[in-house]
Amino acid sequence: MKKKPVLVVMAAGMGSRYGGLKQIDPVGSQGEAILDYSLFDAYEAGFETAVIIIKEAIRTDFMATVGKRLEKCPLEIRYAYQELDKLPAGYSVPAGRAKPWGTCHAVLCAKEAIDGAPFAVINADDYYGKSAYKVIFEALSKAADGEKYDYCMVGYLLGNTVTDNGSVARGICQADASGCLTQVVERTRIEKYAGGIHFTEDGENWTDVSADTIVSMNMWGFTPSFLAELEARFPEFLDTLAVKNPEKAEYFLPLAVESLLTENKATVKVLQSPDKWYGVTYAADKPQVVAALREKTEQGLYPDGLWK
Repeated sequence: MKKKPVLVVMAAGMGSRYGGLKQIDPVGSQGEAILDYSLFDAYEAGFETAVIIIKEAIRTDFMATVGKRLEKCPLEIRYAYQELDKLPAGYSVPAGRAKPWGTCHAVLCAKEAIDGAPFAVINADDYYGKSAYKVIFEALSKAADGEKYDYCMVGYLLGNTVTDNGSVARGICQADASGCLTQVVERTRIEKYAGGIHFTEDGENWTDVSADTIVSMNMWGFTPSFLAELEARFPEFLDTLAVKNPEKAEYFLPLAVESLLTENKATVKVLQSPDKWYGVTYAADKPQVVAALREKTEQGLYPDGLWK
């Protein structure tokens, strides 16, 4: 019997640009974090289990705030821990390494908690909107690997995801006529300017990009086959990119997905959301998020106090 889709929430990042633990920073009227709203929307969409990935370093603070609130959440909450030393046999942490190994490693650390179910992956500090959870839950409920792996992602219009307060990293997506992803290119510095939106790779030369461009906000849908692929591919990352840049190299989900697309091993259906994304990349982003969630509460989309 096929297992029901599980939601995997990546909450292990420390939020260096934000300046604090944005995974637990309150944005709701009763102290809720963005994560609370994500879990509320996921439950409404049909998810019954969530796996939250954190680090031991933030465990005490997380459990005293978010974890305590989630004791009243109707979802089954499981926890997984992303630690630098969770590496394949024969590998060790390079001297001076403090940065996490990236989103692929985070998902790998949650393998046991996912327990063979199809799963959606999100960032803890991103507000995705209600429609995203509905479309990805439906897609994962039907997903079945055949000749190729059957994956999906929720895409957003770039213009709905940029901030006025600095640069952002986004996966620029291209899809074919059938709505399947053909390429995702990670752009690590995208910014708004007076004439529109542009990105740079070197800090000097800029390229304009349309606000209607579809981007990945790290809301992916995978079957269990993806975990097997990550296990097989992670050592190669450690042997190549991690050797070139031992202190900072990270293995990102778009990189793994693009490899599978290039090898013609997977199809990734692009599910689009009309909702505006909200996030707190920078501390100055928080007031806008608080105001948006307050407005949605006043509109009746959320109760005033999610877990009453």
